[in-house]
Amino acid sequence: MTESLAGQNIVVLGGTAGIGLAVARQALEAGAAVTVTGRDAARLSGALDALPGAKGQAFDADDPEALADFFAALDRPVDHVFVSAGGPYYGHLADLDPRQAGEAIGKSLELMIRLAQLVPPLSRPGGSITLMSGTGSKHPAPGLTVIGATVASRTAAAANLALEIGPVRMNLIAAGFVDTPLSARLLGDGLDARRRQLRETLPVHRVIEASDVADLALHLMANTAVTGVVYDLDGGQQLLPAVEA
Repeated sequence: MTESLAGQNIVVLGGTAGIGLAVARQALEAGAAVTVTGRDAARLSGALDALPGAKGQAFDADDPEALADFFAALDRPVDHVFVSAGGPYYGHLADLDPRQAGEAIGKSLELMIRLAQLVPPLSRPGGSITLMSGTGSKHPAPGLTVIGATVASRTAAAANLALEIGPVRMNLIAAGFVDTPLSARLLGDGLDARRRQLRETLPVHRVIEASDVADLALHLMANTAVTGVVYDLDGGQQLLPAVEA
């Protein structure tokens, strides 16, 4: 399936580490021309060293003007955009800042809408926008209020936007735990215990890696029949009782 990506142009927003970097690497291996972005210029430079042939630009995808300028300056059509930029907002009620919580949800939706406006005019038929989402709304729990609301709103937005931007497509990948540098930073000393617990409890008996997400992302780019869909990628985590998830 990924052979059909040869010669196509792929933009990875948030492509300097983890899932975004894995998507960029696999897209290059599939013969695509790849442009990666990230907030930090130094991290972007390091990512480009690991992605021979890729182009890159440092900017904040949440900055509307910078985002618009980036797409306006591209010197080629955009076939596919993959988005892993941004990070989750976790926090128990007592620790939540209501303004920051609202901004986190709003920024997520704003980015989706801006991409739906900016990308289709630059795209060829069959192009796509694929965004990372999560499973935070499947098992409500203390601390997941903001991430759960963000996931639910992204799901609704993707379905509706897909109707408006066709033949360009929009899909979401709803990932559970993925073993990435971000997960390592969030869990700290608890990372190895979390990995062990997942190996013991997940139906697939292994931890989901960034390359697993990249495999699915490239499939969604290449399969032009898929739009407005949320694909769960969690190793069966949501099938477990809530106390074990």
